[in-house]
Amino acid sequence: MSASAPAAPASAPRAPAARAHDKPSVDLQVRTLARRSIRRTIRQPVLVVPSVIFPLFMLAVLSSAGKQITHVKGFPTHSYITFIISATLIQGAAGATTLAGNALGNDIETGFLRRIALTPVKVPALIVSQLAGVAVLGFAQSVLYLLVGLAGGASVKAGFGGALVVLALALLTILAFGAVGLLAAVLTGSAQQAQGVFVIALGLLFMSSMMMPRNLITSSWFKEVATYNPMSYLVEAPRSLFITGWNAQALELGAGIAVGVLVFFLSVSISSMRNRILA
Repeated sequence: MSASAPAAPASAPRAPAARAHDKPSVDLQVRTLARRSIRRTIRQPVLVVPSVIFPLFMLAVLSSAGKQITHVKGFPTHSYITFIISATLIQGAAGATTLAGNALGNDIETGFLRRIALTPVKVPALIVSQLAGVAVLGFAQSVLYLLVGLAGGASVKAGFGGALVVLALALLTILAFGAVGLLAAVLTGSAQQAQGVFVIALGLLFMSSMMMPRNLITSSWFKEVATYNPMSYLVEAPRSLFITGWNAQALELGAGIAVGVLVFFLSVSISSMRNRILA
């Protein structure tokens, strides 16, 4: 008598097959690339140290040489360091053009972007994450400049809350300048050429109301340039917190210009980067 064939075992439930179209979330992409940006930024002392030291040097020189300016009739404060510290914060923020442009320019030159284009990484995530390094370093710089200014005799008329808003404005301006540096890197494809944007930013800063209130500038052409120069309003926004307290108009103008620059240059950078990768 032949043995009956064993019954076929019940089929085990299959694990769902991995789907080829599964991709990491944009949030995960940004966080991963942002960590890379932060690590890479703090590992470049050749770029980091000058961007920290130079504004402090200028603060020391200008604050000591500008004491006589406070005697000009109508000058808003008796402490020139209180007046000039906001320009130091903006000068430090302008250094983000170099750091962000150098980082993205290196990625383009080394072919990193060509390789990453073969992965699921989204272009907006790639661009936005580049600002993480300059944001962390720039915020630390701003805290340092503020503490040095306060130690040197500066005061914040708006109080502790005003000091926090000063730092928030500085961070927003850092991101705006960083976006400018990113676009320069995308358009030139070169880290070295992208660094040249800082020279333009520094020139605009010295052509603003950095060292003298606009209402006290005697040269008509210089006053006209300073009035139309957006740098003046970036400087005057935090300056109002140091000297006059809560000035809604100055804060709105400064923050509005910074947000406008950030959004515009990020948008153009993302669009230009897509074209570069597809080219």
